[in-house]
This record gives sequence, structure tokens and C-alpha cells, in this order.
Amino acid sequence: MTQDSTNGFTRTFPALTASQRYHFDVYGYVVIENTLAADERDGLLEALHKLKRDFESIRDNPLGEVVRGCRCTGYTPYNIHFAHVLETDPAVLDHVTHPRLVSMAEEVVGGTVRLSESEAIINSRDPNSFQEAQPEFGFHTGTRPGYGTYTGNDLFHSNFVKTLTNLTELGPDDGGTVVIAGSHKIQAPEETIIKAAYQDRSLIHQVVAPAGSTVLFPESLIHATGQIRSDRERAIIITGYTPPMFKADSGQEPSREFLENTPEKYHAYLLGDQQWGWRPRYRSLEDLPG
Repeated sequence: MTQDSTNGFTRTFPALTASQRYHFDVYGYVVIENTLAADERDGLLEALHKLKRDFESIRDNPLGEVVRGCRCTGYTPYNIHFAHVLETDPAVLDHVTHPRLVSMAEEVVGGTVRLSESEAIINSRDPNSFQEAQPEFGFHTGTRPGYGTYTGNDLFHSNFVKTLTNLTELGPDDGGTVVIAGSHKIQAPEETIIKAAYQDRSLIHQVVAPAGSTVLFPESLIHATGQIRSDRERAIIITGYTPPMFKADSGQEPSREFLENTPEKYHAYLLGDQQWGWRPRYRSLEDLPG
């Protein structure tokens, strides 16, 4: 285990145990329970609820509105989606720069990363919707095997990785993220893989985890929001990572005003200024974190 520091922003390599890394490579994801302390989790949840109230105070349907640099990109009375939450609250900056989460992403990307996106969702069961026993999901990906993934030191890597941290408890009926296990490596058309998963639903895995846990996965993994059957609210915060020479997602670059009030040690990570001098770094399965 080693520690790397960029202007004082210290991360650990490798970040996953051998069993966590093996699970990730086989299934395309791994759930790390209790990555956040209770105060970190509660602070984020409070910040997202405040953000929701601020959007809903603008008008009945705040879709397309902007609050503290954040856009409301999806809205119903039972579901609100925030894009670019980075600048909305100090608790969010603390989260997207969380050394453990960034370290996990760097292990999978295969080197230093930059922030690509910061998003969040608060949703709950729509009492008017039909809750299917065998639901279909809005499966999707952000990149595909072959051009968005590669192998280094015999382990899987991706140039677009995400962490989804649930700020509320996720039981079997609470709508945790669903994924098609192993789809991160399969180059068949997405629709073919999805059809096969519906034929054998044991291929569809759902995240069940205590509040404050994180699922790590590459965007080549076919995934979707699960179906909420309970009366409990679901709140998650999403962070995307890429190699530093990539652009941030559309509308996700930090503003100049925000950077002026952000510690300099985070600037390279937020802006990706390392560019094409980037050098990959790979662990072996035998390597263990300290």
C-alpha cells in the first residue's frame, strides 16, 4: 500500500482488498459498506433536502431551473434529479474529494482521475404507479467495452467510473441500483444482453446496503434505478471520474467563482490539468491495502 499526494490531496493505492477487486472484475461492481461516517452521511442528506426545497420553492415544476450552479434535470412529485451538485454545499465538496472514494476510482481507472460529474437523486414510490412483480428497468450505459475499457496487469479498467453512495437505508424493496452482472466486459449489443437478463433474472443484481455505503462500477456496466416498493425515501449522491485529459460531462465544469473559494490542493482533480502526461498505474490481485 502506498500513498500519493497532489499538492496535499492524499489518496491510497490500492484501495480495494483482493476479494473486493475480484468481485468487481467478475460482476462489474462492488458494494463497499459504510464508506461514510454518520455525520458525513447526515450532512449530505441535509444538504440534498435543502437543495430540493430550494428548487421546489421556485415553482411547481422546477425542471430546467438552476440553484447554486446545480440544474434540475428531472422532476416529478416523487423523483428529483440534480446535475452538478458540486457547488451547492461544502458537504458535497467534501464528498466528491473523499480520499477513499477517489482512491477506489483511481484503482479502476488505472491512474490519477479528474472529477467528471456530480449528481444526486431523491426519489420515492409513486403511489399511482403499478408495481410489477417482474419489472423492466431503464437500463443504460455511459461507455462500452472495447473503446471505454481495457486490461492492465490482467485486471479490468475503465476510462469512466462512478461511485453511487446511498444516504438512506437500501433494503430489498427500497429501489437500490440494479445491474446486469458481468455486462461490463461483454461486447454484444446492449439490447441482446438486456433480453438475456430478463430471461434469467438471476443475472440482475440489486444493491442492498446500509445507509452511507457505496457501489463502485464502470459505466460499461449496464445499470438502472431499481423499483421502489416500500414507503421509504431513497437518496443517493453520484460521482463520476475519468482520466485527467478527458473533459468533464456537459455542464459539469466548476465555475471560476467556485474555484476561487476552493482549496488549491483540489484544483488539479477538479479541472483535470494533468492532461496527456498521464501515466497509467496498475495493481495486481495480490496487492492489499494497508
